[in-house]
Parts: sequence; C-alpha cells; structure tokens
Amino acid sequence: MTSRTSETPLLGVGIGWRSEIDTVVERLPDLDWVEVVAENVCAGHLPESLRALRARGVAVVPHGVALGLGGAELPDRSRLARLAEVAEAVAAPLVTEHLAFVRAGGLEAGHLLPVPRSRDSLRVIAENVRIAQQELPVPLALENVAAHLRWPDDEFSEGEFLAELVERTGVRLLVDVANLHTNRVNLGLDVTAELDRLPLEAIAYVHVAGGIERDGSWHDTHAHPVTAPVLEVLAELCARTAPPGVLLERDDNFPPPAELAGELADIRRVLARRVQHV
Repeated sequence: MTSRTSETPLLGVGIGWRSEIDTVVERLPDLDWVEVVAENVCAGHLPESLRALRARGVAVVPHGVALGLGGAELPDRSRLARLAEVAEAVAAPLVTEHLAFVRAGGLEAGHLLPVPRSRDSLRVIAENVRIAQQELPVPLALENVAAHLRWPDDEFSEGEFLAELVERTGVRLLVDVANLHTNRVNLGLDVTAELDRLPLEAIAYVHVAGGIERDGSWHDTHAHPVTAPVLEVLAELCARTAPPGVLLERDDNFPPPAELAGELADIRRVLARRVQHV
C-alpha cells in the first residue's frame, strides 16, 4: 500500500463547478473544493460564484480539455498561457488535463481520443508534457480517458503507459474511475490489474461520474447518476491508497441539490470505509 506524497495537496471531496448549478454548488454542505473547466472561464473576469467560493477558502482546480498533449504536434503556447492565467487567477494548487489527442493537421476531433500506447507515442507525449510543465505555474496532472476503441499493436497496457509517463516526466495522475469502468465494459479492461500497475504515489485526485449502458456499450455521459460499479472501482483504488482528493463530475441533466449531495455522501462513505479498515 502506498501513501500520499508530501508534495501533493490534500483536497478532500469536491464537485465540478458548472455555471448551471453555481448557486447549488455554493450551498452544498462540507464542500472542500471545486474543479472548473479551464476553457469556460476567463482569468480576468471570474464568475462571482467562484470568487465567493475562493473567499470561503474552497480550493479551485482548473481542468483543461483542449491542450491535446497526446497529439503529435507541440502544445499550443497560447493555450498553455491561458491555462496558466486561469491557474494564477484562482490560486490553484495544480492544473489538470487529459491524456488524449483532440486535433491533427488543424482539424478538431471534438472528442477526447485515446492515444496509441506505443514507445514512439510515449516519447512524443513525454516531450509535450515537459513543455507544458515548464509553462505552467503549478504542477500538472493527466487524466486517463474513456474509450470506445483501442489502437492496434499497443505495446503497453493503460497502467503501464501511465507509469512510464510518470517515470519519464514526474507528471501526476488524475485517475477517473468512471473511465476505468467504461473501458472495462467497452474494451475488456482488467481494472484490478491496471490499478495494480499504476504509480499510486503520483495520484493527485480522482474523478467519479455517472453514465449509462446502451446496447452493450458504456457511455460516460456525466449526465446520469453514479452507479454502484463505479463506486466499486473507487473502493478498489481506496484499498490501495488514500486518494488526496475525490471529485464528482456532472455536466448535464442536473438533478435536484439533494441528489447531488447524496452522491457526494456516497463518495464519502467509500472513503470512510477505507479509514475504518486501515
């Protein structure tokens, strides 16, 4: 079992801040922190709700979706500068992005696409990550993505690829347990094996989100309740390490405040069970 490194901030339990539920988020009890989609805010004109949360001591973490660090092209300096500005505006302890590619040859995919897990891909991504780390004022963590396809002839498993990237760059990890469940259903991922391969000491925090199964495929919608299998993956992770933070994501079809509070309570119960068994 591994423990949290002293350099990793202890975040607690949080929720994704969205403008549609800004006042709901403000009133949630015992909220430790929020995550904001970096591309949805402007550093010079932060929403009043975020400013109010900051004034209360609630930490804010910018979460990027458009850098495309998994692509073959070097990171866009203007996108990095904007992400850095948002991080400084909210006094973020770290920033996060996805291990994915989103564009090629000037064309936008409109989706977070999985990267080939090859040695060549690893070399390119490691260089992209190092460039991003140099430009950002705070540590960077990368998130594993949900997928409906895998590249042929992968040379690493998902956990092995993440571990090698951490070894080469020192980047931290944002482990999305809902995405692990998605890949288990859609691609046959052995979640237990991949958790065993992860460098747990590099985990910055964890995402939990809802989804739905249709025609044998799992859709990571962020618009449905969190299911028991996703919470079970969280419990498996917690059996191995104490995550510094856990965050509930919801991006659409927002439920009543009591339901959001209930899902946060479910997450806290999983974390509490870990404490009871340590």
